[in-house]
Amino acid sequence: MIPKFAKTMRTKMKGRISRIGSYAISSSIRDHQQQPCITCTTFNILAPIYKRLSNEDQNFRESDCRTYWFGRNQRILDWLLYERSSIICLQEFWVGNEELVDMYEKRLSDAGYVNFKLARTNNRGDGLLTAVHKDYFRVVNYRDLLFNDFGDRVAQLLHVELIDPFSQCRNGDLRQEILIVNTHLLFPHDSSLSLVRLHQVYKILQHVESYQKEHNLKPIPIILCGDWNGSKRGHVYKFLRSQGFVSSYDTAHQYTDADAHKWVSHRNHRGNICGVDFIWLLNPNKYRKLLKASWSEAVFGMFKCLLRRASLTETDAFAFLKADNDGNYITYSGFCEALEQLNLTGHKHGLADEETKDLWVQADIDGNGVVDYKEFQQRIWKTTWSDQRNDLNDEDEDGFVKSSLEQTIGFSVKNAVLFPPEVEKGRWPENYSLSDHARLTVVFSPIRMPCSRLS
Repeated sequence: MIPKFAKTMRTKMKGRISRIGSYAISSSIRDHQQQPCITCTTFNILAPIYKRLSNEDQNFRESDCRTYWFGRNQRILDWLLYERSSIICLQEFWVGNEELVDMYEKRLSDAGYVNFKLARTNNRGDGLLTAVHKDYFRVVNYRDLLFNDFGDRVAQLLHVELIDPFSQCRNGDLRQEILIVNTHLLFPHDSSLSLVRLHQVYKILQHVESYQKEHNLKPIPIILCGDWNGSKRGHVYKFLRSQGFVSSYDTAHQYTDADAHKWVSHRNHRGNICGVDFIWLLNPNKYRKLLKASWSEAVFGMFKCLLRRASLTETDAFAFLKADNDGNYITYSGFCEALEQLNLTGHKHGLADEETKDLWVQADIDGNGVVDYKEFQQRIWKTTWSDQRNDLNDEDEDGFVKSSLEQTIGFSVKNAVLFPPEVEKGRWPENYSLSDHARLTVVFSPIRMPCSRLS
């Protein structure tokens, strides 16, 4: 049943194309009727246990007022069901309140969704909810991912297969499958937690990689949804890019890394606005680096960032790593001492001893036990992130990739919309009350493409 306010809005907008929310998504699907489309929505719905109702009394939360949290979550559900995305990924879902959980499960189930919820560890009160529509997907498998580290963060891994009529790209035994991940990373309360957040993403990709090997899966599209609590300028963003993932919103709008200021998706508890909500896409035609190599590169990138933040030049940084060593090289003890001074080791959330040794092996290219200036330049100072393109090349007029290689199914990004619309211009509207996050919805269309291989 369509809510009354939605009917009113639809009437007002009839006859003209709008870029606001559902209208942009609907128009995108109509524009690509020759190809099947699926939609994906990610939304941090702000758990009532965290929503403050008074600046004077910080302990007065929305969870204390049933009328407030009940009404707001009903409105959230009204919008979600009106938009009717194929995939819905919610963060800060109040799993600790049975009435709210029942509300979401009943309304989503009645609308045709299969629902999976996951609480954060140690009874934190909130968690995740992922829902996929039965008209689009058959659920193959589901996994809970528990990080068991600082912040009690979790993730959900869902393996689905597209069903008719949305599997029109099928060719013989070619199944159109997707791996979907929903997560909510730790908020960077201080710079020392940057490594923890990087660890969390690394663990997600390790779980995904293990699942693919366990089930002998060929490369298939991977969609990562969630509140990443970090912007396009952060290490998590760069790490995911190095693994071949692209930001669907930036792809749809042809934004580059230099366009980070053009959109926001969150006003945090400090009053700052930033873009932290992403739907990442990894297509099976991407040439991927080995995960461990990308992880090492990510940590070295963080290492270099900290050195540059201390205003050290390349020469100064090499001298810092040499410590008291008289030779023109870096020793393992000097390397470890530098990591500790930069707060990357020496505490429970820092690099483990084995991780430090792995980094040293990566830096010591010739394996002679020391890192000379050339190795320092190549592995530490000159660390570069893979520049992943946001487009797909060599497509024919039907959107199918021409290749003599083994074929599989991937996705092209047809549109992506943030709501409320002001955030697409880098502004946060004062009258927006659904959450402290914007809702992001992306339209994907399946296309044939060649399988990738690890580089």
